[in-house]
Amino acid sequence: MSVLRNLEARLTDIVEGTFGRVFKSEVRPVEVARKLAREMDEHRTASLSRTYVPNEYIVYLSPEDRSRLEGLEDSLIDELSGYLLEHARRERLALLSRPQIEFRTDERLSLGEFGIQTRLVRPPEGSGEHEAAQADHGNTMIYSTAGRIRDEVEQVQGARPPTRALLVAEGRRHVVPQGGALIGRSRECDVVLSDANVSRRHAQVLPGATGSWTIADLGSTNGVLVNGQRTDGPAALQSGDRIALGTASMTFELE
Repeated sequence: MSVLRNLEARLTDIVEGTFGRVFKSEVRPVEVARKLAREMDEHRTASLSRTYVPNEYIVYLSPEDRSRLEGLEDSLIDELSGYLLEHARRERLALLSRPQIEFRTDERLSLGEFGIQTRLVRPPEGSGEHEAAQADHGNTMIYSTAGRIRDEVEQVQGARPPTRALLVAEGRRHVVPQGGALIGRSRECDVVLSDANVSRRHAQVLPGATGSWTIADLGSTNGVLVNGQRTDGPAALQSGDRIALGTASMTFELE
């Protein structure tokens, strides 16, 4: 039995009853497990010899979904943490601690929606201290039942392979993760630029419906231009578009 199937069987045992019936039609614990693993994969930080991944995860649920966790959170957290630990071992990813998972309520979420926010907790660079310093939380990725239903329909109908997006900058080609890419000078970004006119967290490229992509300014000092036009909110991207972040430039490509 695969790790995910084994996890699904154990989660089913934990959530028997009312909670289990609701999650079968709305947010299912095994879906949370899959998305946690996806967030782990998409927030990798490479060092000289290892690839580190977040070791803290916050799962946001709607008030109604969260109310059904009463008395079950500890068991679910143990199972989900163990699954992430095993996933990291299989993929040869480095963790600085056992994955820590916390559930929180977000009033803005509807029944069947959940968000995941990640964080890498590590010692300060260049210090010999063992005390952990907390990096900023990443952006919260929101998932919903609608996305799950669409995925299931595509599996039956035979979905087309996803189009790969790339950002070409400073002579390097960066593959944009399926969940999008953060661009800036910070080492925590997916695409790290050395230009001093680029903010630490300058912009973000995100996927949209039917293979579309957008770029949004994250409150940078020098703004974002697409084909010479300053963006005001999310701007659609097409293959070949020229992006300027301050005095740094890059090209967006699809293949």
